[in-house]
Amino acid sequence: MKRILVTGGAGFIGSHLCERLLKEGNDVICLDNYFTGSKDNIRHLIGNDHFELVRQDVIFPYFAEVDEIYNLACPASPPHYQYNPIKTIKTSVMGAINMLGLAKRTKAKILQASTSEVYGDPIIHPQVESYWGNVNPIGIRSCYDEGKRCAETLFMDYHRQNNVRIKIVRIFNTYGPRMNPNDGRVVSNFIVQALKNEDITIYGDGLQTRSFQYIDDLVEAMVRMMATSDDFTGPVNTGNPGEFTMLELAQKIIDLTGSKSKIIYMPLPGDDPKQRQPDITLAKEKLGWEPQIKLEEGLLKTIPYFEDVLSGKNPY
Repeated sequence: MKRILVTGGAGFIGSHLCERLLKEGNDVICLDNYFTGSKDNIRHLIGNDHFELVRQDVIFPYFAEVDEIYNLACPASPPHYQYNPIKTIKTSVMGAINMLGLAKRTKAKILQASTSEVYGDPIIHPQVESYWGNVNPIGIRSCYDEGKRCAETLFMDYHRQNNVRIKIVRIFNTYGPRMNPNDGRVVSNFIVQALKNEDITIYGDGLQTRSFQYIDDLVEAMVRMMATSDDFTGPVNTGNPGEFTMLELAQKIIDLTGSKSKIIYMPLPGDDPKQRQPDITLAKEKLGWEPQIKLEEGLLKTIPYFEDVLSGKNPY
């Protein structure tokens, strides 16, 4: 049994990770300030003797004796991270410093949940880990993009200077149950609009592409990454290389929900990348991992969750 700290543990990804770690027989400390996370996401875990819930912001130091740390804390959707951009970058940078300090003191292994946003609006496609990215350092998305890039820098420097055992995963678009219906991400937006038979909003011409991985595939990749030998730090891409245009995604969701929604077009937001697709060669080689759940299968697991949320039923 390990004692594992998950920051952002009440969030969409964090709650699924806490579940998985508990099922494997670990003691889990879930740390969250509920800015974008929710107690509802982990309420079913609170009675578990091996689960501990702590309300705290990662920009403040936290002290505990732990074996492993998964650092997930940070708002991850554009409306949330742009709501308070200074707070967002403080969460990424100061949160990383505090968690790395904890890992250094306790000799814990620590995993950073980084993001495909470190590649910015990429000029190579698909994106490989050796690509340095094409990021606007002063744009409206910079608080998140540059915050995550700086966190990766801190992780590597703590590793080189202090021998902290680190892991970095770059997460590409992920979806599944427990996504916030109002988080502004494309999958949740489209599903909610389709279930309400409202117009589905596509920004730009709808030909920009994304790749979508189901939450269970991501959690599997993270757990495998943490279990790799200390000499492999990453970063490693975790995503689904299957690529879809926004128009294709919207039409698929309309079909699966039987919606009467129409597609409408709005201006493209600033710094919105035109393409995003991971090269997962390294994940296959080092983790023996690739996503198992196809987009349609994952959407069929996700849509009922949003149906329950919108109808007022408890989906948990």
